[in-house]
Amino acid sequence: MQRPTSNDYPQYYHQYIELVKGNSIDEIIANHSQQINNLITNLPNEMGDFAYAENKWTIKELLQHCIDAERIFVYRALRFSRKDNQALLGFEEDDYAKNSMANTRNLQQIKDEFIALRNSSNLFFASLTNEQLQQIGIASNKQINVNAIVFICFGHLIHHINILQER
Repeated sequence: MQRPTSNDYPQYYHQYIELVKGNSIDEIIANHSQQINNLITNLPNEMGDFAYAENKWTIKELLQHCIDAERIFVYRALRFSRKDNQALLGFEEDDYAKNSMANTRNLQQIKDEFIALRNSSNLFFASLTNEQLQQIGIASNKQINVNAIVFICFGHLIHHINILQER
């Protein structure tokens, strides 16, 4: 399956899709997974409570946000790929972050969860057929296809990793 076109997803996801290198799931996984896993694995545990500014997420909260968002993206992809045509609600990321209790956890536990989830997501994404990738669903009152969700999932991670590296 090729890169999603602008008709495959809501416009506000364009910034994420543009960050992804590759034209297929196999290419995306090959181009990004090891780099993402290495960066997360090598985060010093003592940096978990660091936030680059007041009222910004800590590294623990940022990683938990990425975990939560990825679970939601994969859930959407699963539902739509299986031709479940029920519209899915959106989620409020700040409410999820506030209620995640990430700052009470050990950063190593969060990193382990992140890596396990990434590996599971990659296996799921790689299992999807072209027909499944073309399936369309409604999430947050917007039409989107499964292929676009895969790109968005990676792009969302890359977006946050870029912020983490910059700050």
